[in-house]
Amino acid sequence: MKLARIEYRGTVCRATVTCSGYFIEGPAQFGGTSVSEDEVALLPPVVPGKIIGVGWNFREHIREMVARSAGERKADEKAKQMPPPLFFLKPPSSLIGHRQAIIYPRDATRVEHEGELGVVIGKEIRRVTPEEAAKAVMGWTCANDVTERHQQAQDKQWWRAKGYDTFAVAGPYIETEAPSSETWIRTRVNGELRQAGQVADMIRDPYTIISVISQAMTLQRGDLIMLGTPPGVGELRPGDEVEVEIDEIGYLRNPVVMEPD
Repeated sequence: MKLARIEYRGTVCRATVTCSGYFIEGPAQFGGTSVSEDEVALLPPVVPGKIIGVGWNFREHIREMVARSAGERKADEKAKQMPPPLFFLKPPSSLIGHRQAIIYPRDATRVEHEGELGVVIGKEIRRVTPEEAAKAVMGWTCANDVTERHQQAQDKQWWRAKGYDTFAVAGPYIETEAPSSETWIRTRVNGELRQAGQVADMIRDPYTIISVISQAMTLQRGDLIMLGTPPGVGELRPGDEVEVEIDEIGYLRNPVVMEPD
């Protein structure tokens, strides 16, 4: 089942996705109404209190990033190691949805895409096991952890490089059925394939990640976790269109535009 957030007649509604549009579940005044796509505005699928990113959860991504600064030999050594969990926060103010524009900041010099699988928390949890975490998932979505790469290298913390407005992209919907380990995550820019990896390639599986995060903080309904990016991250420029496609979950498409003066 695919779940959506839409705006219909000036009201934000919860809806399920149908072959012809949306079936509105609530609020009550519109509950039970079927609407077509052109009657509504599609919104980001969640309103998270927290957006949590996972760094270096694919070995080939580790290798490509280390190779940029330390060379191929060091990259190969690093990719064979078991890295400690690496987490960061993106502010909820950075969230946009399907077809909304990624704004290229005026003070940016290199903005990159990071297509990812996202998981949405369905209920409040704290210090759960991976098995308990699996029972607390609302669903899954496509995500793009947009990053200003030069600022990420300069800053001791990543709040600026990862936290610009429009740098957390998610959607178009929440898929309640969990992806299989064979599920592919692909990112394209202007139709050209840039990234590809499978859920099976993750160093830590989604439920282990949720469990680890929950040891430090309470996760609440609607919180969004971006589960790490496959290899192939690359530059975005104004005028580009970037698409994250995940088998059985959907595709997330966004134009890139320059921030106006």
